[in-house]
Amino acid sequence: MKTGFLLNLFLLSFSICSAQTDSLLDAPKPIKFKHNFQTGISINQSTFSDNWKAGGVSSFAFGWFLNYTVKHKTPHWDFNSDLQLQLGYQENKGDVRRKNADRIFYDLKAGYMLHKKLNVFGSINFLSQFTDGFDAKTKSKIEPSKDSLISKLFSPAYLTSSIGMEYKPLSYLWMRLGIGTLRQTIVLDKSISNAQLYGLEKPGDNIRNQFVLQCVVNFDKDLVQNINFKTRYMVNFDYFKSGDPSAFVHILNANLTLKATKYISTNFQINMIKDFDQDTDIQWSQILSLGMTYSLSRQ
Repeated sequence: MKTGFLLNLFLLSFSICSAQTDSLLDAPKPIKFKHNFQTGISINQSTFSDNWKAGGVSSFAFGWFLNYTVKHKTPHWDFNSDLQLQLGYQENKGDVRRKNADRIFYDLKAGYMLHKKLNVFGSINFLSQFTDGFDAKTKSKIEPSKDSLISKLFSPAYLTSSIGMEYKPLSYLWMRLGIGTLRQTIVLDKSISNAQLYGLEKPGDNIRNQFVLQCVVNFDKDLVQNINFKTRYMVNFDYFKSGDPSAFVHILNANLTLKATKYISTNFQINMIKDFDQDTDIQWSQILSLGMTYSLSRQ
């Protein structure tokens, strides 16, 4: 009888374990996200003696950047999160320290797949800067000895909410058409707001709303081993300014990275902006830097 009891207990335990194993095999696979993290610093320095006959000015430049992307794709959804931070300074001997890079960028998108290359998306995009910006050519009316303050954190900042269609023909190329897009210009600093900069309708306003048609093209690919090219072009068209040159806003960012070793890389960057609410001419910046980079990928 004791043997029969033990046999029944063994059979019961075996059936329970088998049921648990089957349930584990049938359980849905965990959702996988592809993470890509990069951060780095760059330092450029040159020194000349006071009697250096060929001429030259001693200078020092320092820069820092951080990029973090998260991607996730299922048969029905395509998710993408992109954070880009950058800050840099340059100081020439006998002159004050000035910024040569300053950017806060974040883009979040969720798309419902209609086809393997086409989805309906909703996205939120944020753009601003870390520190105060000054115009060296224009002196402050408040303190004539200082450069004029023209920008700072959240002055301006751009918050863009968009819904539309995204076409992704290749893993490294996608295009978005945001048919319903709300672009909000935020200016929280009182002095900048009172100066009615960045398209504010009247002095003292802190926010400006625009209903626009938005088109974005993004390319990100390793051209060859250790050489990556990334570019993003965005154009906004204000529905209520049809026929006015100021209806269009163009922004282009391009970045070429050459990795000499696992931690040493050279970076060449170009940024261009055409926005009548900021300036009637094209704004552009170019940065060439050599520095140390740390990368981490997980999926």
